[in-house]
Amino acid sequence: MEKFNSEDLLFTKYHIRTDLALESHQAVIEQEGPPELPGVTVHTEEEEGITLTRIAVENDLGARLMGKAPGNYSTIQADGLREHNRDVHEKTAQLLAKEIEWFFEQSEVSAEDTVLVVGLGNWNATPDSLGPKVLENLMVTRHLLEMSPPELRRGLRPVAALAPGVLGLTGIETGEIILGVVERIGAKVVICIDALASRSVDRLCSTIQLSDTGIHPGAGVGNRRLAINRETLGIPVIAIGVPTVVHAVTIITDALNLMEGGQARDQAQGQPGRTQFKIDPQALLGKEPPSAPPAGQQPPLDRRQLLGQVLDPYFGSMIVTPKEIDLLIDEVADVVTGALNIAFHEGVSYDEVFKYLS
Repeated sequence: MEKFNSEDLLFTKYHIRTDLALESHQAVIEQEGPPELPGVTVHTEEEEGITLTRIAVENDLGARLMGKAPGNYSTIQADGLREHNRDVHEKTAQLLAKEIEWFFEQSEVSAEDTVLVVGLGNWNATPDSLGPKVLENLMVTRHLLEMSPPELRRGLRPVAALAPGVLGLTGIETGEIILGVVERIGAKVVICIDALASRSVDRLCSTIQLSDTGIHPGAGVGNRRLAINRETLGIPVIAIGVPTVVHAVTIITDALNLMEGGQARDQAQGQPGRTQFKIDPQALLGKEPPSAPPAGQQPPLDRRQLLGQVLDPYFGSMIVTPKEIDLLIDEVADVVTGALNIAFHEGVSYDEVFKYLS
């Protein structure tokens, strides 16, 4: 799962954990207030229930504010992905394919370059099995095209696929496996598919993020591994991720924010007795607690104390996923696979792709 080192600042300041650049941007705007962040540009398009947001982190200042490495991030939000709406699935796949092609253009990847698609994650853990599932219906062609003359390729790109598993299953760093394969087959670009963590349950399996900044396997659950990016592999790395889990610490933080907001409304309406918990609003906002309370009064709990009491002994590590995650993973994997097949192979029509995935 994806993460940039500066993302720790988001948790330290706002008690939020997310792998989505869109949510990082929204969190900073909500907490700090400026309509725009220096070093960050945002462009949004909407069409028929699908929202596309492109965020460009242009420099180190923007990276520090966002907690994301400098680069391009595209987020596709389609609530219909969770509603088992086939039409929305196909429209989302078409839009995702166009975004993949746009990232290829930005990375100067040509139509003849070999692509290595890596399905990251653990196929034995459903919320983390997105990567391997995407590869199940991927059109893998490298072995067929090596011996074929150009006139018989008919718009097919050489594509190889790899599901390296996780360190706990193989004893080998995922980045080391990918580096060895890239050097051996001469791949020109790597596409990594991985499960992400979101700050909102509404985004689970309904949001797809693309980025050209690479990926850190396991970072979303607190495991720091060898990075998979242009610096380590020497070629462009495009990451495609779908949020499948939410950190419990984020859910509780959002609940506390709502409680604090309700407490303020009650006081404004002259109904101070409706809120049952004595919580310091300044602490809820992540600010330093005020001076010691007058004698005889119990000091209010700060945010970190509350989170520690609720989540102990799993503070900071517990994650939550929907109960229907099996079906959601299968459907969003088909969307990602269809988009990859469309983007990779000019000779394959959109209708043909989904005929074989249905």
